Amino acid sequence: MYEKTFPNKRFKHTLEFLKKHVPTSQTILDLGVDNPFSKIMKEEGYTVKNTTGEDLDINQNVFSEEKQDVVTAFEIFEHLLNPYTILTEIKSDKLLISIPLRLWFSSAYRSKTDMWDRHYHEFEDWQLDWLLEKTGWKIIDREKFTHPVKKLGLRPLLRLFTPRYYIVYAERV
Repeated sequence: MYEKTFPNKRFKHTLEFLKKHVPTSQTILDLGVDNPFSKIMKEEGYTVKNTTGEDLDINQNVFSEEKQDVVTAFEIFEHLLNPYTILTEIKSDKLLISIPLRLWFSSAYRSKTDMWDRHYHEFEDWQLDWLLEKTGWKIIDREKFTHPVKKLGLRPLLRLFTPRYYIVYAERV
């Protein structure tokens, strides 16, 4: 996935937000398979357990196993058909989620070769907020940030100042 580009700005921003809310003494269940950012979290001293590639829309057994202090879902919820169920099944009391925001000048992302690399949801910030509220989470902190690309054109220009990512720290009510 990151063969040609590495999202340095997004990873830096996500790590700063994580450090702001989660001490390294707390254990993390990171939704999604082991990835470059879960490796960064481990290098920073976090104890991280990743899911193993199971379809979380169908199988939520990972949440009934040992309880971790925090669940992280960095760019995962947009791939799920039913994030409501996942949010109700989480046993941890703390949650960090980041999502790419729906952009009015760009259609939903869909890989033609990898069925797991597709966005079913492209949220606006209020939609994720509402989903968290409906599933028993209280948002403690939230931020939006841009992710410019090094290309020429109208959309790359818009990406310079249009927030692309939304990150949220929430606690169970």
